[in-house]
Amino acid sequence: MKLYFAPGACSLASHIVLCELGLPFTLERVNLRDKTIADGRDFRTINPLGYVPALELNDGEILTEGSAILFYLADLVPSAHLVPPAGEVSRYRLLAWLNFIGSELHKNFSPLFAKDTPAEYKAVVSERLAARFAHVDGVLAYSPYLADDSFSIADAYLFVVSNWASVVGFDLSPFPHLLAFRERILARPAVQAAMKSEGLL
Repeated sequence: MKLYFAPGACSLASHIVLCELGLPFTLERVNLRDKTIADGRDFRTINPLGYVPALELNDGEILTEGSAILFYLADLVPSAHLVPPAGEVSRYRLLAWLNFIGSELHKNFSPLFAKDTPAEYKAVVSERLAARFAHVDGVLAYSPYLADDSFSIADAYLFVVSNWASVVGFDLSPFPHLLAFRERILARPAVQAAMKSEGLL
């Protein structure tokens, strides 16, 4: 398999999960500014929308959208228990967390990265993010991970999205349980390996 990624982007979650599972894969770095791959090809020939992650399967098929890729990878190695089995309610609770992270956290960070976002709107978005992180912090006060008591694909995604706080100047200090969670996740060997590979450590 080949993972198309940009350092520190949401593709890092897929990279972490690949390392967690010990699956063989290669990396293809994408320049998100000009939408090119390292060899000069237009990345939009891989993903017409021009964003990462994209996962090229061994048969050449391309899978896009981070949550779908995370589920696909986890289902390849069910013994790793990164997602619960099909039919169990806990699987759909995990899916709910992925949807929450994608729509309530990930998307609300986007305006903070954009240089042309008005300051007034950035303040609105930051207030919205603070409320969402407060919800996450409350859950993590009673559980070491988002879903049950073990690491899952949702934890990888939350870790990556919360990394962006320092990049855009969003203060996570009001959320001590989230900060403790981040330390636990960062200590995982797979997380260290993926971040070192992307030049983030």
